[in-house]
Amino acid sequence: MKANDETVLPQALPGFEKIQRYMDFKRNISMAKVQPGEFYATTNQEAIITVLGSCVSVCVRDIHLGIGGMNHFMLPLKGSIYDKESIVSDATRYGNWAMEYLINQILKAGGRRRMLEAKVFGGGNVFPNLSPEVSEQNIKFVLEYLYNENISVKAKDVGGNVGRIVVYYPKTGLAQVKYLEDIRKSEVSEIETQYFRSIDTRVSKSGGIELF
Repeated sequence: MKANDETVLPQALPGFEKIQRYMDFKRNISMAKVQPGEFYATTNQEAIITVLGSCVSVCVRDIHLGIGGMNHFMLPLKGSIYDKESIVSDATRYGNWAMEYLINQILKAGGRRRMLEAKVFGGGNVFPNLSPEVSEQNIKFVLEYLYNENISVKAKDVGGNVGRIVVYYPKTGLAQVKYLEDIRKSEVSEIETQYFRSIDTRVSKSGGIELF
């Protein structure tokens, strides 16, 4: 059976049909790939994968039911640095959207807020032409949000000058991280630069970690 044969995949929750999913035969598990600006939640025995540069991903799950998911987002920029006013207005609303939509989908699928835990990844300073403030503000926002929502941060791997591949298994809570080599960091930078521009346009209009 081919890896792109959708018949081998468990049914996605309503609303997530457009998320790229495939069978990872090496891990023998269905994999959902989350791109910048996307999120994915599942009740199935699945894994979720994303590639991060300066963006941040938060993995959230109900620790008893194993219902969980992952997002991938960045606070909006103006030009090459953060606009101080947008941090408390449009930027914060965008970050809230990324977090609240993920959490609400988990709760809608049967997860319980009091049982949620989170793991946080990304926020690497991988853009040579941008201030480290880009990454720092993303990390700060996420950690403050989770603190204010009383969601325990079980683990985090953030900051530094590295890009990351993150694989998350909501059923068990296992998170795997692989650091990117410089050539891959360059590819991630290009993808996230396009993402930065797109979100700026939209805003202006409106248990542990395993290395592998």
